[in-house]
Amino acid sequence: MPSKKMEQGWVKAEMQIKVDNPEEALEILREVDADATDPKTWRLAGEAKAIQARQAGNSKRLFNDSVRHYESALKANPNDKLARRGRNSLRSEMDGLGIRAGGMNVFFDDGAPTFIGIVSIVMALGLILVGLKLIPDYLAGEPEYDASIVITLYPEAAPQTVDSFKKHANDGNFDGIVFHRIINDFMIQGGDIENGDFASGWPSAGTGGYSALYYGQGQQADMTTWTIPDEFDQNYRHAPGILAMANSGANTGGSQFYFVDKGSTPSHLDDKHTVFGLAVSGQWDGENMSGIEVIDRISQVSTDGNDKPTSEVPTIQNIEIDGNTATMHIDLLDPSAGSSLSGSAMMTVPGFSLLASTSVFLAAAVATRQE
Repeated sequence: MPSKKMEQGWVKAEMQIKVDNPEEALEILREVDADATDPKTWRLAGEAKAIQARQAGNSKRLFNDSVRHYESALKANPNDKLARRGRNSLRSEMDGLGIRAGGMNVFFDDGAPTFIGIVSIVMALGLILVGLKLIPDYLAGEPEYDASIVITLYPEAAPQTVDSFKKHANDGNFDGIVFHRIINDFMIQGGDIENGDFASGWPSAGTGGYSALYYGQGQQADMTTWTIPDEFDQNYRHAPGILAMANSGANTGGSQFYFVDKGSTPSHLDDKHTVFGLAVSGQWDGENMSGIEVIDRISQVSTDGNDKPTSEVPTIQNIEIDGNTATMHIDLLDPSAGSSLSGSAMMTVPGFSLLASTSVFLAAAVATRQE
């Protein structure tokens, strides 16, 4: 448990960071936690160092100091989401400035390999040898998500709606689509496969979407006009965790859907919007919890006057379908940093592990030759 003095120091340091006074913030942190025993101290130091780097004309050394502080915070507390986002955002900024995090001095010092350099070379060689024998997919890392929701679908109540949802999911049409309308204590809405793509900035999200299958509504030759007939069942009503179709009137369901938030029982939506599933479980930042709790966490992101998320945009990475169970994986993305969909996706590219290890080995070899 941090001391009261330390907590008060953090507050003072944060105030100095907000007014772009990093030197004073760092001095405060040294006074209250000289040995940097708490990960929050490291995170705040990382924020202060990043400001110093910008004030110094985008100093490479100070930027790298900031990255190392963030990584120290994550080493002490891997679940520190603020530190993880701060580090990732900083790395994106550095990439944009052409500044590479770290340096060859990590691997070599005065011509001799460091401990990290030796370990990296050995590991690289090992991975290369293993990679020659095992298929790349076996070596690919598992993606990580900020949130996941496991959904039980209701084909007995809404067979056409469920079939359309499954096909869109299996075809990857929901991948990269944002939750564009979020109202805490009511619902979270997404699924606009036409205008809701995070990478495009989703300026018109909420205005598009169509059925994945033709049900006799719309022009058969133009799938963007296809809609789903309403499917109401008296045994399936709106309640917390319910998954239902968004629409603009009777029989106009397309691809957009919403989850009902915790504590909300919007009975006025019964017999107006098709209920076709229920969030039964999920994860938030690696922690297991109920699906309703995950929805509630998502509903608390900051929004503007039009109920659109601002600093953190819940974005569907993919939806896995297994029978009548759907698992929706979601990341909270920073719109100012651009799409980060490639971040986790890169880890699943066949041969990525082999490529990464080869790169490390080649970098070390180049450094040795230069010496």
